[in-house]
Amino acid sequence: MSMKSPRMLLRQRGFSLLELLVVMFILVLLAGTVTVVVTKRAEQAKLVRATADIENLGSAIDQYQLQNGVYPNELEDLRTKPGGVDLPRWDGPYIKKPVPNDPWDRPYIYIVPGEKNADSYDLYSLGRDGAEGGTGSDADITNWE
Repeated sequence: MSMKSPRMLLRQRGFSLLELLVVMFILVLLAGTVTVVVTKRAEQAKLVRATADIENLGSAIDQYQLQNGVYPNELEDLRTKPGGVDLPRWDGPYIKKPVPNDPWDRPYIYIVPGEKNADSYDLYSLGRDGAEGGTGSDADITNWE
């Protein structure tokens, strides 16, 4: 069994405080970069989902109109036959699942007759900010643009 000199023991202490701080700083920078990238991708996914929802709901609305000769008064009419209205050719439900909210958990806005599409309907989401207009994730997702 060999004895280690005090000089050898000092060399084997481990990392210095400065080395640990440098490593921690690098890890924080990497975590910040990853967080920004993941957040950006999540917002892009919400925009894609809202666009797909509007296209799917629009197809169901168009099918409803083709079969019944009128547009539904509200989106829920795509799932259940509206009462008090004579629709002998109603052949729903036109969507299988309940009407979804937009990715920011607000109802899609459906206006019939439309303000932008006067001969049909407007269907849109106000985007992340919940206000009209905006750019990027705050932009409105519509069926007329």
